[in-house]
Order: sequence, then C-alpha cells, then structure tokens
Amino acid sequence: MLFRLSPDNELLPTLTYSPGLSRIIDLPCHPRTINPSFPYNKKLQSALQGKKLLLEETTFSLEEIQTHYRNGYCTYQPAIIKNHKQIMCVRCGNDQLKLFASFYCARCRRKCTYCRNCVMMGRLSECTPLLSWTGPDAPIPAVCRLDWQGTLSSGQQHASEKIVTAVEQSMEMLVWAVCGAGKTELLFKGIERALQLKKRVCIATPRTDVVLELAPRLQQVFPDINVIALYGGSEDKLTYSPLLISTTHQLYRYEKAFDLVILDEMDAFPYSVDKTLQYAVRKARKQNSSMVYLTATPNKSWQRKCQDNKIDYVTIPARFHQHPLPVPHFVWCGNWEKKLRREKLPFTLLTWLKERLITDRQVLLFLPKIAYLQKVMSILKKLDSNIESVYAADPMRLEKVKRMRNKEIKLLITTTILERGVTFPNIDVAVLGAEDAVFTASALIQIAGRAGRSVKNPFGDVAFFHYGKTKSMVEAKQQITNSNKEAAKKGMLLPCMGGDK
Repeated sequence: MLFRLSPDNELLPTLTYSPGLSRIIDLPCHPRTINPSFPYNKKLQSALQGKKLLLEETTFSLEEIQTHYRNGYCTYQPAIIKNHKQIMCVRCGNDQLKLFASFYCARCRRKCTYCRNCVMMGRLSECTPLLSWTGPDAPIPAVCRLDWQGTLSSGQQHASEKIVTAVEQSMEMLVWAVCGAGKTELLFKGIERALQLKKRVCIATPRTDVVLELAPRLQQVFPDINVIALYGGSEDKLTYSPLLISTTHQLYRYEKAFDLVILDEMDAFPYSVDKTLQYAVRKARKQNSSMVYLTATPNKSWQRKCQDNKIDYVTIPARFHQHPLPVPHFVWCGNWEKKLRREKLPFTLLTWLKERLITDRQVLLFLPKIAYLQKVMSILKKLDSNIESVYAADPMRLEKVKRMRNKEIKLLITTTILERGVTFPNIDVAVLGAEDAVFTASALIQIAGRAGRSVKNPFGDVAFFHYGKTKSMVEAKQQITNSNKEAAKKGMLLPCMGGDK
C-alpha cells in the first residue's frame, strides 16, 4: 500500500509517488487523546486489540483507520528501529545484522531495510507502519463455564491448585510433569479462574500439531466462549477471544495482550533455540501477568532454577492413569547404515517389527534423518502395505497423523517431528540409530513417552536400536527410571505397579 504523510501526521492513500511521501519513522508514535464520545468500530477493536499489524493484514480502509487514529483509538509505529549501527525489528525482536536486507522501495523511493527473520508473516521495512489499538479493551464474557466432569490424580490436583494460585497472584511457575501426566486437564481450573477474573488467556506451543489437537478439547470444556486456534494456515487471525491457543510464531503479532500465558513444551524446537520466539512470548504478556511453563524435559538451566528455588515449581512424576512409564531397552543392531545402503535392515529390528505387525498394536518407528525414510519404507512395505512415513515438511503430514489416530496406518515411520504433541492409544515405539546426535536425552524421553498413554492400554514397548550406546541414551533411561521410583515413593502408582517396570 502506497501512502503519503499529511500535514496532520495522517497516512493518506496514493497510487503514485509524490513529494509528500514519507517514511513511517516521521510519524509521532505516542497515541492521541481518546475522544470518549467517538462511536468506534468494534470489529476494528477485535482485530487490533493486543496486536501490532501491517495495514495489509487488516480488512479495513485506510480512511476508517485514520478516523480512529484521529480520535485516539489506534496508533502507528515504525516496524524497524535504527540507532547508529544497531537495528531491531519491532515485531520479532531480531537484532542480527545478517538477518536484515535492503531493497529499492517503491513506497519511499529509496534504499529500504527489511527484516528477513519474520518475512514469512509479511515484509516489514523501515517505511512500514505497524498498527495497534489504543482504545478500550473488549469485554470478557460474564459466563465462562467449565464443562468437565473428569477427576484429577493427586499429582494433577496439586499442580492445578498451584496454577490457580499463580493466576490469582500474577506469578510465574514451572510444571515439570512426565509425558502422559495429563497436563491439559490440570490446566482447566487455572484457565477457568483466569476467565472468572476477566483475564485473557493464551496457551502457546511451538508446534501446529499441538494447536490442532488441543483446540477442540478446549472448546468442548469451555463451551460459552469461542476458542481461537492460531497457526500458519488458520483463518482466525483477526478474531478476538479471551482464550487462544497459538503457535509461538503467531505471537510475533501480539503485544501486551494476555494476563495469563501458558507455554507448553517450552523445551521443544524451534522455541528452545530461537531468541525471537522467546521475545515474542515475553512481548505478548501484559506487564502484570501470570506465566506457566509446561515441560516433561526441562534443560539443565531450568533444573538448576528449581533446585535453587529461583522459580516456583511443581513436579508430577506419574501418569494420570497411575501406571509406570515404559522404560526403554537397548538393542544393539550393528552398522545399520551400512545395511541400509544395501537395501537391508538389521535382523533384530525386523524381528521386533514382525512381532507387532501380526497383532492389533500400532508402531512408531523413529529415524534420525529424512533421507532414510523412503529407503526404510520401501523395505518394510514388503512386510505390510499399511505403512507410511512422515516428516516436518510433508504436505500430507496432518492427514497422515489423523489416519494414524483412526488406526488406518499400522506403522508410521517418522523423524523427531512426532517426538511430542501427538497421542496414539495402542502404540509401541522403536528408534533406529538411537546413537545419532539428533536423539538427545530430552528427545529420547519424549519419544519413549509416546507409549502407554491410554488408560485402556497403559503399557507399551520402547526399543532403542543402536550401533553403540550414548550418554543421551543412558541419561534418558535413567531419568525415566527415576521418575517411576519417585512416583512409587510418593504413592502415585497403583498397588503392585512398583517403580521400575
């Protein structure tokens, strides 16, 4: 969109270049005084509240936006800030020079710098205005009923009560819960309390799969409000709701929007290694807000924070069904990569798979590299035609996961993309090449955590096929064993279950 700057600091649309054309940096960023008698557009309020958007991302005319700007209900801000040799993208927080580039701009008719880090969400350049709402907040519905008749385990109940306290006192806390502990259910009371207090809630997660799985569950238990799911292909980006579930990437667009942010799988890629995603989560919080971190595998830094009492935390070492976690066993399989180059698989792996393919159980087989998927699948298709493979960029990824849930696929070969965020009720799990560096202790714990999650099928076999044990493999097995022992010690397992199954 081309525009020029009027003498009254207003953006005026123009189809061609004119001497009055100016960079957004010349606009005053402070909001104007609100005109309380102005009949503002509630749809514009819904689209902009708690966000910073490109003009092109809205569905409103520039004239209408200008009218709201003139009456103090919205404001503009430069998207790129330059200060001597420093530069920063306001939307994603990127400040690395290598992630900026320049081009000759048709809008300002000069060389213009833009951010490459968040360009997939719409290009932000020096002359790009970011639009935000400065009027009153939209009201939270008076009725936010929790419609859930389930019961919590003792561990879940304790964590649930701590979350409610964190909501009421605007605190930060960590929930360190094993895979399958029932983290979603223990959030319900905290979310309900936040909504009762007229607080806005966001559940953020690094992966789209998790958003798509949790959104319908949340909508079912909070039927009085419209739960919004935000991910790359969603159509609800301009819709307001007091309860959102979003990928961390979508939070680039938000600022000071939420009273409670729940960050699920805080150790998952790419959030764990991307400082701009961490910036986005911080930016999305209101100044006086609550923050709840969820993970089954906190890194060493977070574990030290807990040990040093630098953050309030609660641990749940047992699953909600009170059966122990499946402990992985190690199976040496020789030089499996050499065999694969000859279109063969280790005999030990084939034997393990054949035993399961003749039963009603499904199998997840994890490989360290995408390049191996097709080769392994072509070999295994000779055993059973009902086999598929999936990876992060697979255009059929969501469809294949859905088919796996519907038991239409017997064996799904995958990369670490399915190490977390998906649940299948009757599953055994294998890792081929468990010694590969991609399989960190955290990843292996998450992979093992796919098995035995169902009340009806609380047990599952987990096998790590390897060409040499690694520290990560040993550490993963030890942490799972320790969790079982802690759960048994605290009386969180059913009688006779023990702690080292």
